[in-house]
Amino acid sequence: GGVGKTTAAKAIYNQIHPMFQFKSFLADVRDATSKHGLVDLQNKLISDILKKKPEISCVDEGIVMIKQQFRHKRVLVIMDNIDEVEQLDAIVGNHDWFGPGSRIILTTRDEHLLKRGKVHNIYPAQKFNEGEALELFSWHAFGNGCPNKGYHELSKKVFLLWRFATS
Repeated sequence: GGVGKTTAAKAIYNQIHPMFQFKSFLADVRDATSKHGLVDLQNKLISDILKKKPEISCVDEGIVMIKQQFRHKRVLVIMDNIDEVEQLDAIVGNHDWFGPGSRIILTTRDEHLLKRGKVHNIYPAQKFNEGEALELFSWHAFGNGCPNKGYHELSKKVFLLWRFATS
């Protein structure tokens, strides 16, 4: 945790979503599943893509609807922070659930989950060095690549606290 998987997923989504008519960003799937269940995630996916509220009552019904509605559509789906294979099975299942040119992007702490899910390409997240982390922090805090005048030392202290908390 803390290496920027969610930030990277958001950046990728923001950069490529205009190329897709049908798209969905499912944020913090682990937390959403534990709080609301898989049916709620399926409803969000279908609602995002079809722009109408579905009436799904169980996971199997959601799987059927996703397969039927999306198999000829070119979609972009990002599932952030998955932690169970059941999440993959219920939301993105097999490659034939979506039309040609579709892109499914997943983030997780568990690489084995991706291998079990028959993922084509796996890109491990690399930890930032101090300079890269400070730059990322600066973009979020100040809207540019370096801390505003007078905030450089404070920003370095925030980075050191963050590094300690995530190690």
